[in-house]
Amino acid sequence: MGSEANSGDSHILMLPFMAHGHLIPFLELAKLILRRSSVFTVTIACTPSNIQYIRSTVSAAVKIQLAELHYSSSGHNLPANTENTENLSPEQIVTLLNSSTALELPLRQLITDIIKKEGRPPVCIISDLFFGWSVAVARSFNVPIFNFTTCGAYGTLAYISLWLNLPHRSTPADDFSVPGFPEGCRFHRSQLNQFVLAADGTDSWSKFFQPQLSSALCSDGWLCNTVEEVESFGLRHLRDYIKIPVWAIGPLLPESTSRRWGKEKDSGVHLENCINWLNSHSKNSVLYISFGSQNTIGETQMLELAHGLEESGKAFIWMVRPPLGHDMKAEFRADEWLPERFEERMKEKNGGLLIRNWAPQLDILSHEAVGAFLSHCGWNSMVESLSQGVPMIGWPMAAEQAYNSKMMVEEMGVGVELTRGREREIQRGKVKKMIEMVMGEGGKGEEMRKKAAIVKDKMTAAVKDYNKKGSSVRSLEEFLAIIPTITSQEMKLKT
Repeated sequence: MGSEANSGDSHILMLPFMAHGHLIPFLELAKLILRRSSVFTVTIACTPSNIQYIRSTVSAAVKIQLAELHYSSSGHNLPANTENTENLSPEQIVTLLNSSTALELPLRQLITDIIKKEGRPPVCIISDLFFGWSVAVARSFNVPIFNFTTCGAYGTLAYISLWLNLPHRSTPADDFSVPGFPEGCRFHRSQLNQFVLAADGTDSWSKFFQPQLSSALCSDGWLCNTVEEVESFGLRHLRDYIKIPVWAIGPLLPESTSRRWGKEKDSGVHLENCINWLNSHSKNSVLYISFGSQNTIGETQMLELAHGLEESGKAFIWMVRPPLGHDMKAEFRADEWLPERFEERMKEKNGGLLIRNWAPQLDILSHEAVGAFLSHCGWNSMVESLSQGVPMIGWPMAAEQAYNSKMMVEEMGVGVELTRGREREIQRGKVKKMIEMVMGEGGKGEEMRKKAAIVKDKMTAAVKDYNKKGSSVRSLEEFLAIIPTITSQEMKLKT
């Protein structure tokens, strides 16, 4: 897609993992690099259906090259044409993770083709943190390689250290220290997802993550979707732990969610109707609820959440999906999974808006009527929320989400946690109480809004591109300036 690579360009090859939460930041980083410098050609390489997905979302004016890497899901005990984590069970996700190492041979062929066409290999590879195997590929072509972590620094450090060290296995206590973090920064077993909790180094998750993350530690440096001034604690300890350069180049935000992804027609509510509904509510009066593109909650949890929302009297927008145990792509049956006539009552009172399947999240969060976000604490959602100064109610469910929630509560003071996990019981009374506390005037809610506003200002300043440039702009410029002047070995010597 876009213009053909010119022989005089410096070619950057980018390798995202096969999940929307990874593809989206990689795409935004590619666009940012092209805006920042005219000397680079950027190619994103991934499996065919993921490349098709990217192609469908990018304007023809964006000159990003796209390359398909051969991949057959059926050859890896996955359903046919399964190339993405979306709608996969946890067991299928770990199978997909392990199958991703099969992309090595297609990647080698792609680099060989680039050399034949351009007379030289890519000037560097920017690879997903999950693709530690790509470090050996880059070394064999003498190409510098950098890993891009699509999470924040704190969450990334917790994620890699927990998988590499499994510290909870060395103590019977519920709370424990994690290598890389100060002793006083304790983690709790309930913050570990079920696969980390059960890991012993011989399970399928450990067998993937331990070698891949270990190999990623041998790359020439990491890029991180965060802001120096927002995550000074996490970045300091991440750098101390991995002992290679880390460039903070976030926040990577879409210019417009609805325009970029074009899913408005599938959401069950048009963006214009959504904004008009928000316009009918006063400032900071609406709670936005979404658990991300791959999560849902149980039927009992859904009922209790709905009761708590109604009892709080606060207006809300809720991005709903069928509960656990049902096909998340199926039609949402409000009469079966929500209190009787719940949706009708909300419509009558203009008190709530249910959106099916997908929501224009950044457009919603940027509206002044939105006063808080009940979220799974996926990093992309956290960045979008905090970039708009919106405090959060956390309900972490998987991956590094509980670590993000921990940071949000303990380090930043911009949110509270309602519960953890997909299975845990919640009570409508607690839901009501927490919503009222976060969205109430004065008290802790007001304090969180002030702190979230400060984070928003720091994020805005980080991407400032005039007069005194922001820290993330300078960081990316420093990274891009280094690339053409180094070989991989020189980079290793510097570290």
